[in-house]
Formats: sequence, C-alpha cells, structure tokens
Amino acid sequence: MMADRAECQGLNAECSLLPAEFIIESLIIKADHVSLEDHIYQLRQEKLKQIEALGQQAYPYKFEFTHSIPQILEEHGGKTAEELEPNRVNVKVAGRIVSIRLQGKAGFAHVQQNGQRLQIYVKLDFVGEKGFALYKLLDLGDHIGVRGYLFRTRTGELTIHAEELTFLAKDLLPLPEKWHGLTDVELRYRQRYVDLIMNQEVREVFVKRSKVVQAIRRFLDARGYIEVETPMMQQIAGGAVARPFVTHHNTLDMDLYLRIAPELYLKRLVVGGLERVYEINRNFRNEGISTQHNPEFTMLEFYQAYADYHDMMALTEEMLAQVARDVNGTTKATFNGQEIDFANWQRLSMREAIIKYWPEAAASRPEMADFATHDSVERLVKRFNMNHSPHMAYDPKDPPGKTIAAMFEAAAEEHLIQPTILYDFPVAISPLSKNKRDESDWVERFEVFVGGLEIGNAFSELNDPEEQRRRFEQQLQERERGDEEAHKMDEDYIRALSYGLPPTGGEGIGIDRLTMLLTDSRSIRDVILFPLLRPQVQQEEPSES
Repeated sequence: MMADRAECQGLNAECSLLPAEFIIESLIIKADHVSLEDHIYQLRQEKLKQIEALGQQAYPYKFEFTHSIPQILEEHGGKTAEELEPNRVNVKVAGRIVSIRLQGKAGFAHVQQNGQRLQIYVKLDFVGEKGFALYKLLDLGDHIGVRGYLFRTRTGELTIHAEELTFLAKDLLPLPEKWHGLTDVELRYRQRYVDLIMNQEVREVFVKRSKVVQAIRRFLDARGYIEVETPMMQQIAGGAVARPFVTHHNTLDMDLYLRIAPELYLKRLVVGGLERVYEINRNFRNEGISTQHNPEFTMLEFYQAYADYHDMMALTEEMLAQVARDVNGTTKATFNGQEIDFANWQRLSMREAIIKYWPEAAASRPEMADFATHDSVERLVKRFNMNHSPHMAYDPKDPPGKTIAAMFEAAAEEHLIQPTILYDFPVAISPLSKNKRDESDWVERFEVFVGGLEIGNAFSELNDPEEQRRRFEQQLQERERGDEEAHKMDEDYIRALSYGLPPTGGEGIGIDRLTMLLTDSRSIRDVILFPLLRPQVQQEEPSES
C-alpha cells in the first residue's frame, strides 16, 4: 500500500491536466465548430469500436453498484488513512468522468454522480492489461463503473483503488473547456444537459426548485388541502388577464386554448364541496419574453372555503417563511445583492404604496382623495409626469382604476424589495374579486412582492353570480375597445356560482419567481430547465464555385 501511495503522490497533481486529444479538440472548436463535431465524433466512434474489441459492451443495459458517490462521501469522508486500512471498504460505483490523467502505467480520474465527485486510482498491475487499455481509451464525459476499495492518497484525498473498470457509455462530443460567461448564456439554455454537467451551481438551483415544490406540498397537505388536476386545454381561456395560445382538436373540429390559469376550475371544485384544494400547474400565456416572463411557467393555486383575503395574507406569510427554511435552512435569502427576510413582512394598500414611494403625492394630498374620481386621477398623472422620466403611459379612455394600477407600477413597484403584501386593488382590473366592504370601486385583493418581483396574487373570491356576470360584461366592453387580454364571458362558471360558492379565499404563487428569489437567480430562464428560445439560425453551406 505504501508503494501505491508514493506513486499516487507523484501523479495526484489535482488531476487537472487534460489529455492531448482534448487540447486538440479545444483548438479545433475555436477554429471550426462544425468540423470539430464531425472530427471528434468519428474519433470517439473509433475508440468505441476499440472498447468493444476489449470485450466491453458499447451500450450495456445496467450496472450493479453497491454505493453511490454521495453515500461514500457521507459514510467514509471523515475517515483517516489508518482507519481505512485495517478494515478494507469494498465499493462498486458508477459515474461520469470529469477529469482524467494518465502517466505511464497508472492514472487518476474523478468520477461524478448526483453532483458530487470522487477520485479513482487506476494502475496496470491491479486492473490488468485489458482494464488499463480501457482506461486509456476513456474520454472526459464517459460513464464508467468502478470496483475497488477505499484509501487515501498522500495528499489526503479519499480515493477508490480500482480493481475493475466497466465501460457504461461514451461521450461522443467533447465537453467544453469552459462553460461560463455571458457570451455562452444562450448556449447554456439550449444545451442544458451540458450546463448541468459542467456547472454544479446550476444543478443546485434545480435541486432547490424541487425542494420548493416539496415544501409547498408538505405545508398545504398538513393543513387539509387536497391536490387536484384541472384541464390544460379549455374552451374558454379564463381565470386571468392574458392572451392565450390556440390549438385545434381535429375530431371535435373545435379550437381550444392552453390554460392561462386553473382558477375557474378550482373554484368549481369548491362549489362541489372540495373546500381546500390546490394545484401546482403549468400555465401558458402568449406574451413577451423577459427576465421575469416565460410563455410556459409553473404556478401554485390554492383555494380555501370560509376564508377571505386576510386569512390568505396570514397563510402566505407563514408558508413562504417555511418554504425558505425548508429550502435554504433560514428565512433569509440574498437576491440581487440585497438580503431578504421571509419572516419580516410589511403590508401596504395600493394607494399607501403610491404615496409612500411618491413624495409629491403625499405632500399634495395625504388623505388620498386624489384617487377618488376620473378627473382627480388625471391630475395625478399629469403631476406625476411633470416630476418623472420616463413618463407613465396614459389613456383618458381607461377606467380610473386601471390608471391607478399603472401609477403604482410606475411609482412604487420597484421599491418593494422586502416581502410585502400589497392589498386593495381597483375593481377595473379585478374581475374575479369581491368588492371591499366599504368602497365599491375597490376589491379585496392583494399581490405579493419580494425583491421587486410580483410573485403572488390573491382575492376574497367573488361569489355573487349576478355581479360576476356584470364584471364579465365590463370585460367584454374592454375587449371591444381593443384589450385582447380582457376576460371572456364564461356562462358555465356563472352557472357553477349559481349553485353556491361559499365565502372563499384564493391565491396563485409563481413557482419560477419564488425559486429565483431563493437561489439568487436573475432571470427566469435560470430556473426553468428548458426555457423557450428563438430558433437557431442555421448557417448555410458554402456553395461550390
């Protein structure tokens, strides 16, 4: 063993050197990407044939392993060389080669599995001629199985002393030498499979995203909620203000819409007696793409009978604090350079937020009477635009409530960094919410803002079928004025309300944006495994002269 350790010490220079073939590949990729893929693919196909000639299967069906790499590191990562020697720990593991070095009749490699790496030591005397010949034919990215025992090298690294190698899969295309930087961002999104191999921090983002969903399910299940599924293809795109995607059912010869929200179906279930329901759902909205928007995204929607928006506020604050603890071990997170505490919330009405973050409004009329009429709101817009650039857009034909909402976005939204419940919205932009008990032009609705992002939307749900009909009719008028996102009439939903929807609180929370906040991801594309991208422009082959 001591002789092996001495040889290991000479070889184990962090296993950072790359095979000559890879250096050649890297030079080729800079010169001609197309020729690289053709050349390397053929070169590695030849290696694959040589591996088969050694008696290995090119594409075996399975590998019987005894340990995972994370398991080995957890159980034996703290053991010293002296503790490992007397009671040999035999292991069989599988993984992808992420570094490899050959020197004479021995070599080192690092094998990666489930985001963690373990070194292996391969020596001709222990794996035999065929085993060592296989080792020399391996490339970065190949999958192998290793049987051997654990020891520590002179540099102290836990290592598998290989006694047998099994080939599992060939990486026919070279992994990139570097996979970082803004110039490669779009390529990372297009080839997420490579991004996940090369960037462990990217892998961690999506592990945390999974934990976000698990934490939400645990929280709601523990409070008696039932998880359900509702249609993704709908005859009427309802439950939100958004443009839908359209598809066509051939047999029924009818157009259908990919859902923009599951809201109206979930409330039908509350009518039916499922008093606490939730769905973690995919929604599709035919809208622009930005760092906060992807046409396909994931939402949590949940509804609770006999509750109102005050109940949903308290539940939201408790749930998001618990999700942060479950995912990060603390209620605090860093986003865009600022620390956010999900256990520390503020509550502001929309009008309070405008006044708080627009001092001119507070100085002119602190009692907020400026929001009362069409004329007063128009004066506020003019005053705002006198003091701010760029100016907020304004259409005098818009209802005052719609203008007030636009003023909030212009004056206050960007300032809502710490977790904020923004409540009481104009009725003009809230067709599915109950009126405030003392102000008929406002509704019992709130949105959740964290880190300057709007991540949630909740109501005291409107359950008067006649009032709901009037709201839909108002939305139809907005459609006639050119608002393509206005809500359509849904007669069946009104019929469902006519059977009696109990007092109900409902809410939607964006899973993607919540994950952005908990992982300090600046773009929604960083938390969606395969975001929608423009088609790649294919380079034309040069014409023959």
